Amino acid sequence: MIIPLPHKLAPETTSFLRKGNKSGAFCVRNFERLAPKLLNERLIKLMGGVPMTRENRRQKLESFGRAPELLAAALRQFPKKMWLYKPAPDRWSIHEIILHLADSEANAYIRCRRLIAEPGKPVLTYDASVWAGTLGYFHQSTKEAFELLRRLRRMTYQLLVNLPEQVWANTAEEEKGTLSLDKWLEMQERHIPHHIEQLRRNYEEWARTHPPRKAASRPPKLSPTSAGTKLVALNASL
Repeated sequence: MIIPLPHKLAPETTSFLRKGNKSGAFCVRNFERLAPKLLNERLIKLMGGVPMTRENRRQKLESFGRAPELLAAALRQFPKKMWLYKPAPDRWSIHEIILHLADSEANAYIRCRRLIAEPGKPVLTYDASVWAGTLGYFHQSTKEAFELLRRLRRMTYQLLVNLPEQVWANTAEEEKGTLSLDKWLEMQERHIPHHIEQLRRNYEEWARTHPPRKAASRPPKLSPTSAGTKLVALNASL
């Protein structure tokens, strides 16, 4: 998408470059040809990315709304006994990932509403690693964390699907630059699927390092008749 912008050099500059200077004339032609693209690339970057089409946004919204169901289906595949398994000291367990997703969703819930209700105001960020290390995730309920995530995601989805089109142009300032509502949606739509892949990798590493134990073989059960026969045979041999 190219946004119309003024991209002509000032007349006196054009005249100076063209006058008796073939390379200058070449510069003028190329500036006027490339300027719209360069200016729009710069503007798009400042605005937080390429604007979404309505169809693309609709697809991302549906994916955003379905993500908790995908997470629930993924969690059912992993035995609870390995939820505290950490592939490495600096990597999260499944238990910690679920708690992180709840905290992330709570932060996203506020940031989204700030973008809609108070555009242009600063939005706060948080350090996920610090939260995970200081909020006692080990002692918190994954069941309650998942339920919090599910409810917040549903409320945000219902808010977004009914937004007027012009609100999607809202932006706010954060530490890393300008955040648009479209960019917020794009990041949040990818967040849960990204961590589902992390859950899967945790399980694969756990399964590789914790192979299933073989069941101990049990002696065959004898019926009373066969047991009596064996006893008689034993006595006869003595």
